[in-house]
Amino acid sequence: MAGVCIKAIITPWVFLWEKGYQETDSVVSSVTTKVKGVTLTNTSTLGPRIWDVADYVIPPQEENSVFVMTNVILTLNQRQDRCPEFPDDQTECNVKNNCVPGYVSTHSNGIQTGECIPYNNSIKTCEVFAWCPVEDDYHIPKPAFLQEAENFTILVKNNIWYPKFNFSKRNILPTINSTYLKNCIYDSQTDPFCPIFRLGKIVEAAGQNFQEMAVEGGVMALQINWDCNLDRAASHCVPKYSFRRLDNKDSAHTVSPGYNFRFAKYYKDTNGTESRTLVKAYGIRFDIIVFGKAGKFDVIPTMINIGSGLALFGVATVLCDIVVLYCMKKRYYYREKKYKYVEDYELGVNETYGTDS
Repeated sequence: MAGVCIKAIITPWVFLWEKGYQETDSVVSSVTTKVKGVTLTNTSTLGPRIWDVADYVIPPQEENSVFVMTNVILTLNQRQDRCPEFPDDQTECNVKNNCVPGYVSTHSNGIQTGECIPYNNSIKTCEVFAWCPVEDDYHIPKPAFLQEAENFTILVKNNIWYPKFNFSKRNILPTINSTYLKNCIYDSQTDPFCPIFRLGKIVEAAGQNFQEMAVEGGVMALQINWDCNLDRAASHCVPKYSFRRLDNKDSAHTVSPGYNFRFAKYYKDTNGTESRTLVKAYGIRFDIIVFGKAGKFDVIPTMINIGSGLALFGVATVLCDIVVLYCMKKRYYYREKKYKYVEDYELGVNETYGTDS
């Protein structure tokens, strides 16, 4: 009886839920992105300034990801010269002997000259040969410099292919026309197949606050799941989007949070003197992660799973006997019912053989 129950459970599970009758294949994918949005800032250093895609998407193209700058520290008009190092425990000095000519550490902005010079009215630091003035990144702008970045949008174009079945599709579905594409924004309820996402909504869907994340940056995942049953019509094979934060946001571990890097823009004046603007960019990197599996009926896996199921039925019977006869409380009762003892008068009245009923 127990063996029959196990058969009744295993058979539907293998063939219906796990689709044991199908051959499967993993997805092959390509992704391209396009960000849009413009914002205005007005600071005492830069004055009114427009920021567009060419300013805040760095670099212009990446493989399966896009970085959007949300905060920035700018060091303008740097030139190679001698100047005071940024003050810290290693660079502050009182006399010349505190500074070592040629010394450079991991965190140095340049190479020490051996002189001790004023950094401001109250602090002296060792002089360095470096790009001057050196960067001061002690205070990160709060709120984020590009607060309006949460209203920027990203178009994700994803093409997928299942080689075994020669099946291909893209996330801009055949039902989407150009008019709809120009006006839609992804919403899990009203527009679940729109490939245009508002950055703030991506972060919000992952349970995060965009304005907090924009200050120091972070890494977000835009996940596209292509699980397709190719025994059904191709129109049923559609992408499912989900979002999560990838970098660790833990209040107990606050060392080196977020995501940032530096780059520079170089210039030369009419005299041939080189200068640069150093940019320390904080921002959110959006990684587009595509995964999925397709299945289609095939005779070979069907026969393999039927054979495995039949073999398992024999094992199930043995296991049920072991449990019933040796583990259960009423094992003696079951043993009496399973085995029947008969007397063999030729061997003697007291000698019996147990026979399996």
